[in-house]
Amino acid sequence: MIKTSFKNSNIEKEIKDFNLARVKEVHDMIENKTGEGSDFLGWVNWPVDFDKNELSDMKKVAEELRSKINILLVVGIGGSYLGARAADEMIRGLYPNDKVELIYIGNTISSTYTKQVLNYVKDKEFGIVNVSKSGTTTEPGIAFRVFEKLLIDLKGKEIARERIVAVTDKEKGALKQLATAEGYETFTIPDDIGGRFSVFTPVGIFPLLVAGVDVDAIFSGAKKAMEDTKNIDNEAYKYAVARHILHTERGYKAETLVGYELQMQTFTEWWKQLFGESEGKDGKGLFPTSCVFSTDLHSLGQFIQEGTKNVLFETIIDVKNPTMDLNVPKNTEDLDGLNYLTSKTFHEINKVALEGVVDAHANTGEVPNIVLEFDKMDGEMFGYAAYWFMKSCAMSGYLLEINPFNQPGVEVYKTNMFKLLKKPGF
Repeated sequence: MIKTSFKNSNIEKEIKDFNLARVKEVHDMIENKTGEGSDFLGWVNWPVDFDKNELSDMKKVAEELRSKINILLVVGIGGSYLGARAADEMIRGLYPNDKVELIYIGNTISSTYTKQVLNYVKDKEFGIVNVSKSGTTTEPGIAFRVFEKLLIDLKGKEIARERIVAVTDKEKGALKQLATAEGYETFTIPDDIGGRFSVFTPVGIFPLLVAGVDVDAIFSGAKKAMEDTKNIDNEAYKYAVARHILHTERGYKAETLVGYELQMQTFTEWWKQLFGESEGKDGKGLFPTSCVFSTDLHSLGQFIQEGTKNVLFETIIDVKNPTMDLNVPKNTEDLDGLNYLTSKTFHEINKVALEGVVDAHANTGEVPNIVLEFDKMDGEMFGYAAYWFMKSCAMSGYLLEINPFNQPGVEVYKTNMFKLLKKPGF
């Protein structure tokens, strides 16, 4: 469901000649869970090993919640919200017609944003899903306090109890304790799956169920990707090898993931966390960035075309079949000179733009381009793509000889912030 093209990367021979024994060694580390950080490889077989009874319970709770609300507030930061948001926007688009709107809070400490959301939902029917392994992370923790209080003040404790769900640790942690004390429904974040790899767990699946997304299709796509990456000769590993060569042998410092669909923008944000948090350690790793074309061609396009060389390369998401399409209408006067486009759809024009940009950037600008062709933008494609990138990331991280599944550097800012806020113990 993802086809790779390296013809504009200028490293096709290097990819072909890459040490397959090393790829097999890393593949076996992933599949057999023998590498560093292997206690966080629960996601590898999750598309078939997930708890079927828990999914059934989530569907029932989500359907009941859907019948009572128009807005679900998803409380979380990083992997606790990015996966769900990436999936929702890729599948439903930016302006879905479904009755339930997802709004994300706790992913920022912005007072203005938080107050605007509060003002927006206070006269609407809303519910809350709080996603946190511990329940003590600052950003989602203080946001949950605000909106839990609002819901209780507006509806009373009994109705609030029916509209608040916690996705958290199975047995321990502040959020688990709170949910038990207040009688909130809970679903489990597995111990062996880290946040940025958790979209197929209740972390991503429960909000998507409330949004009306077909999660069975997501699991179907993820399972297919799992099967397609069981052998070492697969497209996900070729992508990992290509970026490894560009980074370690050609000296590139950054990779920009480029989408041509606005509904894919948060998917690229999810990808940035996946690769940035997994690879950016021990002084190693590509800096992950993203663009939306043709939008950013009118700003960053100039730099990519003619700016500093050997800094970044591009990976392009080429969507073969759009969710919707429309024609360019004919204008009798043709004052803007665009009637020549009336025989084409918007997607056809977008596709030509993609081809022209790849040619310009790769051949004239001498910026390596990798193209990933996606069949479509639906649940099955999301499941496939998310798992595909996870497998690529694991391979890429181990090729760099780092642990792809920890994030020790994230704790530094937290410690500094706690000291400045005078948190007890810091």
